[in-house]
Amino acid sequence: MAKRDYYEVLGVNRDATPDEIKKAYRKLARQYHPDANKNDKNAAEKFKEVSEAHSVLSDSEKREAYDRFGHAATDGQFNGFGGFGGANGDFGGFSDIFDMFFGGGGRQRHGPERGNDLRVDMELTFEEAAFGLEKDIKVPRTEECGTCGGSGAAPGTGKKTCQYCGGSGQIQLAQSTPFGRIVQSRTCDRCRGAGATIEKPCSTCRGAGRIRRTRSIKVKIPAGVDDGARLRLAAEGEPGARGGPRGDLFVFIHVKPHHIFNRDGNNVVLDAEISFVQASLGDEIAVPTIDGEAKLKIPAGTQPGTILRMRDKGIPDVRGYGRGDQFVQVRVATPTRITEKQKELLQEFARLERDRTQDGDKGFFKKVRDAFSG
Repeated sequence: MAKRDYYEVLGVNRDATPDEIKKAYRKLARQYHPDANKNDKNAAEKFKEVSEAHSVLSDSEKREAYDRFGHAATDGQFNGFGGFGGANGDFGGFSDIFDMFFGGGGRQRHGPERGNDLRVDMELTFEEAAFGLEKDIKVPRTEECGTCGGSGAAPGTGKKTCQYCGGSGQIQLAQSTPFGRIVQSRTCDRCRGAGATIEKPCSTCRGAGRIRRTRSIKVKIPAGVDDGARLRLAAEGEPGARGGPRGDLFVFIHVKPHHIFNRDGNNVVLDAEISFVQASLGDEIAVPTIDGEAKLKIPAGTQPGTILRMRDKGIPDVRGYGRGDQFVQVRVATPTRITEKQKELLQEFARLERDRTQDGDKGFFKKVRDAFSG
């Protein structure tokens, strides 16, 4: 299949300015990028076509040759030129698109780079999450070598300028073509882009300047933290490259379920079982809270499923705005075994209940008290 005209591919005029070409390319690159068009089988091919067109039209010498000779200049039909894209089709536009989407990930970096972030998962009990604590965690991470101070050179020695690239970290390859002299740059193989080489590598880190070590770090867990929370410890991650800052350490919180308490925001919810007599006559019972045992008043005539509130007995707010409440759902227990005396009293209660429904007597609870008091 014949190649489309590069100007047509980008949708620009033949007299388009470099800025117009760049703008058109970025728009189309976003449109056809494979990551954004996973269901479009043709997206990758269109993306490649757009990148190829941009790699030619964005370079003044390549564009001049293309304007004069068309695709013949890009297909390697001229001796010593080899085409603009190279034999493997690795067009320069792919580096540009990496820059646009990933901040320059497609090119060798030589300035300071921030270190990688690290993640640690921490499991807490219900009470630890409620009240907070300080806890030591073990974090495997890369650290600067203490022997060489991160230089990679043995003590008493140092680095010297790379003789192969002259300290630039880049090697320039010049090639003569029918259209002029083409200069290409690539990362130096000797110093790997650092611009310097180590005379004698450090015996501890073997010239890397870094070692792997497990560090103990104290983490302060705030009161009220919930399951799934994430804590950030600044500059406790991996060290940066070439003087760049450290990454961060993220602690992901997992709270173990409690056998009694359930959490609803900053509130604590639990069930409390009382007897039929307590529900009818009222009582004061002891219930567990996260602070310990506390008294709860059961009003007379409490119905099964009633929810009673205990103020300020819940979880402290993680931002320090007070505490939640505790909500107790009442469950009335039905006895499975009763004595003869209890049976007589219940039968008497049943008789009184029938009388109440028949004569409309409103003194129900008074009769209950009389019946159970004997």
